[in-house]
Amino acid sequence: MTQEIHGTVADGFEAVREEFAAVVAAEPPDHESQLCAYVHGRRVVDLWTGDGADACSLYGVHSATKGAALLVVALLVQEGTLELDRRVTYYWPEFAAEGKGGLTLRELLAHRAGVIGTDTGFTTAELADDRVVAERLADQRPYWRPGTAFGYHALVLGALAGEVVRRATGRTLQEVYEERVRSPHRLDVHLGLPAPLDHRFRPVRPMVRTPVQRVAPVSPPDGPHSLAAIAFNRNAARPTDLATLPNEPAVRSRGPASVGGVASARGLAGLYAAAIGEREGRAPLLKPDTVAEFGQFHSVGYDLVVRTHRSYGLGFQATADTWHPFLGAGALGHSGAGGCQAFADPFSGLAYGYTRRRCAYPGGAAPENQRLVAAVHASALGS
Repeated sequence: MTQEIHGTVADGFEAVREEFAAVVAAEPPDHESQLCAYVHGRRVVDLWTGDGADACSLYGVHSATKGAALLVVALLVQEGTLELDRRVTYYWPEFAAEGKGGLTLRELLAHRAGVIGTDTGFTTAELADDRVVAERLADQRPYWRPGTAFGYHALVLGALAGEVVRRATGRTLQEVYEERVRSPHRLDVHLGLPAPLDHRFRPVRPMVRTPVQRVAPVSPPDGPHSLAAIAFNRNAARPTDLATLPNEPAVRSRGPASVGGVASARGLAGLYAAAIGEREGRAPLLKPDTVAEFGQFHSVGYDLVVRTHRSYGLGFQATADTWHPFLGAGALGHSGAGGCQAFADPFSGLAYGYTRRRCAYPGGAAPENQRLVAAVHASALGS
């Protein structure tokens, strides 16, 4: 039975609906996803599918949460509250322990701090609380000399940046985000899901590999005390199941700034549309110079954690280099372990958001994003 596609596309974006329908047709019958896009502040794609789902359904977006958190940091840099080339210890003196005193905020955001986790890992309750994570990381010896190399700070970048924000403003990153970004722009991207909205959350379904994926060659597994194991908290007494982490009520309600966000595709696309341009009559959150600086390549090459080539701006993934080379060089955004992806491309004015309920194999931005982003981008240029 053909799965029903809901929603609308603007004139000139009909090819996106066709591509979305083709993607859905190739997925299992229980597939559930949303796709949304803005071009120069106008919503041009708003599609979804899945039994019981709608445009307002909310999904755990894993590391796409970092994009919302980093917008807060960018705002505070833009206003002068934070300075990228000040040492982190200017704001957070305790961070100097174990040889980390020379690290700048710029280097911290670019995944160069070397404190990707702790020697003994975190409990789930600790991962849900950014202040606890930050306190433990302040005492942690870095796993490489700070500033000399980079590796994905998967579960902790938001806590590190959040502690700098708290020390500089007296407010948590989540509070600043709610007051300055989410609420005024009416965005369905939550860093701490209010209890009255929890009924809209669709629990994450674990990934299911196809027979082809089961026999495909894989890279050698990481050891239990490898950098990857530490970064993804697999060295803890109870190793973290990253895929289903958003299903933990404490994670959803507290919204840790690395992985705890809950959002719709409308929310993700709207977030990036609001960041780079006027949306619904509101001025852009960020000035062009701020967007350019945060999207500029800061760490490019071999990522010590994920053990492959990666590119990062200031916290944001360099989306064009990492995922979609046809985008502008300054495109910035973040994917999530469950398969979602969100970004802004300032050159085309495109803001994109995609969510799905079942985790995609092997994790990170789901493969169908390649097809969907290409279709949206081509339609945006054509329009």
